[in-house]
Amino acid sequence: MSTDPNDQWRGVKQEISEETDATVGLRAPSRRLLSDLVRPHRTWLFILVGVVVAEAAARLVIPLLVQRVLDDGLGGPTAGDTLWPSVFLMAGAVATQTIARVIFVRRSGRVGNAILLDLRRRLFRKFQKLSIGFHDRYTSGRAVSRMTSDVEAVQELVLQGLDVVVIALLTIVGSSILMLTLDWRLALVAFLSYILLIALMRWFARASTRAFRTVRTHSAIVIVQFIETMTGIKAVQAFRREPRSMEIFEGVASAYRDSNVRAMRIFARAMPGIQFIGNFGVVLVVLAGGYLALDGSVSVGTMAAFVLYLRMFFDPMQDLSQFISTLQSALTALEKVSGVMAEDDEVADPEHPVELPVAAGRISFDSVEFSYVEGKTVLPGLDLELEPGTTVALVGTTGAGKTTIAKLIARFYDPQRGTVSLDGIDVRDLADETLRRHVTLLTQENFIFAGSIADNISFGRPDATREEVVAAAHAVGAHTFIEQMPAGYDTDTGKRGSRLSAGQRQLVAFARVVLADPRVLILDEATSSLDIPTERLVQAALSTILADRTAVIIAHRLSTVEIADRVLVLQHGQIVEDGRPSDLVGGEGRYADLHRAWIASLA
Repeated sequence: MSTDPNDQWRGVKQEISEETDATVGLRAPSRRLLSDLVRPHRTWLFILVGVVVAEAAARLVIPLLVQRVLDDGLGGPTAGDTLWPSVFLMAGAVATQTIARVIFVRRSGRVGNAILLDLRRRLFRKFQKLSIGFHDRYTSGRAVSRMTSDVEAVQELVLQGLDVVVIALLTIVGSSILMLTLDWRLALVAFLSYILLIALMRWFARASTRAFRTVRTHSAIVIVQFIETMTGIKAVQAFRREPRSMEIFEGVASAYRDSNVRAMRIFARAMPGIQFIGNFGVVLVVLAGGYLALDGSVSVGTMAAFVLYLRMFFDPMQDLSQFISTLQSALTALEKVSGVMAEDDEVADPEHPVELPVAAGRISFDSVEFSYVEGKTVLPGLDLELEPGTTVALVGTTGAGKTTIAKLIARFYDPQRGTVSLDGIDVRDLADETLRRHVTLLTQENFIFAGSIADNISFGRPDATREEVVAAAHAVGAHTFIEQMPAGYDTDTGKRGSRLSAGQRQLVAFARVVLADPRVLILDEATSSLDIPTERLVQAALSTILADRTAVIIAHRLSTVEIADRVLVLQHGQIVEDGRPSDLVGGEGRYADLHRAWIASLA
């Protein structure tokens, strides 16, 4: 086994890195997403830009007033005529800055958080809508990373970007123009320092772009590793995997730390560099201004205003340099989020769905070919007809295609060729809501959500009354154990149903199905987690659960199969036996072999 703690996550790292490195500016999907998010708030954004412009203008006017006070407002018989109006104007400028800042902070916070709420809603809705195939290949850690760290990166851009960019640009351009207006000779001297500044900012933009892409990559890897480990914590503890898991986490966390350190080193060079160039520019201006002041061609007020404007020019540079890292991080995150939003739904709703208000439950497979991976066919061309109201059991060895048939009926996947039909209608022509109302798939891993037992039973019918919930629990034999719980039907199930036994969780899932009342019910190993007494209890309830429904049962326990009207034995995606359980069990075929092996296992 490799001793490199990063080996386990190398494939994930490569995938995330490729996803990150592909970011160069904003591609069309990202621009469309950002435009859609901003469009409802355009009016307020224009108002906020105006507020920021007013704040920047008030800031820029103060050095001019300082010049006026120093040159014209001090000394002489008419000094008061200039001094006090200038002081009042400065006070007005300061008040304007303060009021504009309050308005901007309050309203930009509302607008920014409204945009982020819209983004989270869109992303959550998209994740729910994407097919099972997408979620099979897209790890839960990556999904959490999209919803948390990536959205937070966009949040920094949305909440800070407008303020930093607009004020910085207005201040930089405005101060440069005003310096030229005050004294073009001193302006030329100041512009000499701009050459150094431009070179430094170009280096910083390139270096920080690479560094923060690496930071985003390692951030996503840490999240993926944590989520995957915590999701499988039972296996980690059962196989005493904690030291190895800790070693792996330390490896990816250390790499994340190192990438952050490298990014901070770039900042440690850029920030002092900007400050040094700014101070260097002031020194040049003071020296040149002092020389010009000797012959009286530059006044004290002009010198003071000029130095203030030069400081105004360099101060936003630090904000801009910090914003560059925020921008790069946000653009990378937005590309990833827009990548999810742009995912084609492999099992998309039809544009013109066929109505099916009431279903009889006839299921048909017509020359269905399906494979999860190209070149590895699971169903080579299946023809199958399931009559309404019948219970059909699918048996066969692992990989025979049983679960695949169940997933195609429920339309978790679409076949590459052929059609799967419900009452003669291709399931691809039915709206997802319609199909889910008529077809329900129940597996051994049915998820129990945090909340009350009653909430979990009514999951498929939130509007169900308490009497209907209790009736559904009675139908599957769950009422007795529920009544014995501390708060009865209002008992909290805990995380993933941790306060319930495996059998109790499955009975709650059965009650959920009974309450949803689908016309087609698929049980995929739905009784495998039950002990023998509980299974017998469920077997007694199955006659009620399956009555008047088309039912497909997949089970290795043949006690569940025996209640079926029909048994299909599958091998390599083909039906090799078809008949009643009682007829097949006495023969010499594969079902008889499976039945004898099952009986022997019980002994």
